[in-house]
Amino acid sequence: MSELHVRQLAAGYRGTAVLQAVDLRVPAGSLTAVLGPSGCGKTTLLRAVAGFLRPTAGEIQVGGRVVATATTALPPDRRKVTIVPQEAALFPHFTVAANIGYGLPGWTPTARKQRSSRVAELLEVVGLRGYADRKPHELSGGQQQRVALARALAPGPAIVLLDEPFSALDAGLRSKVRDQVREILTELGTTAVLVTHDQDEALSMADQIAVLREGRIAQVGPPAEIYSKPMDAELAGFLGDAVLLSAVAEGPMARTALGPVPLAHPASGMGSLLVRPEQLRLRPLPADPNGHATATVRRVSFYGHDSVVLLRTDEGTDLLARVPSPLMVRDGDGVVIEVAGTAVFYPDLAVGNRVVQTNTAR
Repeated sequence: MSELHVRQLAAGYRGTAVLQAVDLRVPAGSLTAVLGPSGCGKTTLLRAVAGFLRPTAGEIQVGGRVVATATTALPPDRRKVTIVPQEAALFPHFTVAANIGYGLPGWTPTARKQRSSRVAELLEVVGLRGYADRKPHELSGGQQQRVALARALAPGPAIVLLDEPFSALDAGLRSKVRDQVREILTELGTTAVLVTHDQDEALSMADQIAVLREGRIAQVGPPAEIYSKPMDAELAGFLGDAVLLSAVAEGPMARTALGPVPLAHPASGMGSLLVRPEQLRLRPLPADPNGHATATVRRVSFYGHDSVVLLRTDEGTDLLARVPSPLMVRDGDGVVIEVAGTAVFYPDLAVGNRVVQTNTAR
């Protein structure tokens, strides 16, 4: 196992800066998701680590060895870094076994035997024993992606880079395949970097998330911390649906249109409060409001395991709640709204009460 360490990395194309002073450490045997919108520099970072793009400043280390600086860089084939591409990109005229063993030596009888043994081992690891002689067109999309992973793992790399490898799969298959890939990487203790713009993918797969914004790392941390305590409201909206409430912080509590809400950290003054939709608890009227806000259900979107409920408070504020099944309210019902848990306060951020909706569908 080897760790990846990126220090003060800058990189770009034809004089245009894309990455600026990027610092990122990926511990050995862990998976880090680099998350960000299109154009933020995710692919540029991946290309620099893989060796396809030389940095203009900073350095990249793999396993404690410097593999790239602004003046020197090892070629890709000497970095012990491999890539699983966005689409499997298998050779259509090769068998599964030939695709997996493509980058392995096999010129001597001993090497051919070792290659055959390595391919068989990886077919077992990725759950495709018995598929060695099939062609790519005979496989499902998920199976093709697992073959691509096996090919990347074949040479025993120090780092595996996953470049949005599930984006070409349909939603149901995507969830299954990413769970399989995560399990394989965990069992092998492989150090991996997943580049993605999918928040659910990053939150469910990664040991840590690095959010890349306009070529810089905005925040790094465990998924639960990044989701529950984003550094600013913009990041909060990017990492899932968010309800932002005007608030006045008074020590451990904040006064809001929904009533008093406990804070994750004591604060004072005016600002904005982050509440996630799943924190909103709904009780059908005529329950006693007991100081909490009341609202009308405007629309219910049913997703099976839960529902997203659009609400309008009596003061005219629109809110979003995520409620587990079975749902006890319908369109037009009156409800009392309570906030569960603590909320993050952002001082001096006067945004008004609003919903930042980025990732409602599950």
